[in-house]
Amino acid sequence: MSVDRVLLDQLYRARLMELRERAEAAGFPKNGSVEVLRARLIHNQVMGEHDLSWEGIQAMSHQELGETLKIFGIKSSGSHKERRQRLWLHLNHDSRRLTVENLAEMERDKLHALCRKLELQLTGTRTVLMGRVAGVLASQGRGWGQIKRSLRRNGLPDVQSQSVETFEPTEPKEEVIVIEVPETPIDFLEPLSQHQMEDAADLLSSIDGKSDDSALQTLTGMIRDIERMIGTILNSHGGRWSEQEEELFLRIAVRRGWPVDYETVSTRLLLVAGRIAEAKGSRDFAFQEVGATPVSASKAAAGDSDAIARIRAKMTEAEQIIAGLR
Repeated sequence: MSVDRVLLDQLYRARLMELRERAEAAGFPKNGSVEVLRARLIHNQVMGEHDLSWEGIQAMSHQELGETLKIFGIKSSGSHKERRQRLWLHLNHDSRRLTVENLAEMERDKLHALCRKLELQLTGTRTVLMGRVAGVLASQGRGWGQIKRSLRRNGLPDVQSQSVETFEPTEPKEEVIVIEVPETPIDFLEPLSQHQMEDAADLLSSIDGKSDDSALQTLTGMIRDIERMIGTILNSHGGRWSEQEEELFLRIAVRRGWPVDYETVSTRLLLVAGRIAEAKGSRDFAFQEVGATPVSASKAAAGDSDAIARIRAKMTEAEQIIAGLR
């Protein structure tokens, strides 16, 4: 497919505010996360001449689907049906909102519509429909919803940097990062409920017949350790869970000797980590002061002093590990 590779390179590397400015200037909706905006702009500005409706996707050949997925910067391998599912999901949903956990809150009619778009069987109870959609989301993993890290960092390797026009205001502005401090700080170290942890363990231990199933089973037995590590990272990064925090999480896991050597294992672990972080209230940006959780606030109850001391000791130990890895 022939596309404007210079524009595509700019969209790959653009940050949220720049994507919003581009969308507003072009008359497109500017709401949504950075990845939703990026997909919307690539759809309308780079692939505007192609029919990417559900019917248009169904009509694409196997090769056309692979090329289109590559243009959107997401995983392009898989069967013909898997490619169709992945492209439709990427164009129509936010991967941070359409999760296995959130399916439990979805009405039957919406689940039925999802099954139809994902080319799944339409018969059965609400629970059966939810299980079918959950199976697709689990199998697709992190293959949709965000572009590959290399593209986000470096853009297209064959696009000359001097030929890329930057999309910036005429007068350069200083980038100001505003951290919203909530009235009641979130305690990211607060354990999740038992049913949330069971859901996370089930997602982590799903058997797919590959050689790394034993590693997934080992990690499943450490699900509470995984949750505590995620809480510590969120606390030390102001509640942010993004690519940087994922890389830090994996580095700590490797240092602790966790079995994350296989790419399929690390991918599944990051998927579960993202779900846990989201359940704890994470965002794509820092939204509270570092360490500003109820356990570290000055108004803590006197009777909780022993518990606070233990938590702080654990946080200090974790932060020392984190600092040593930076």
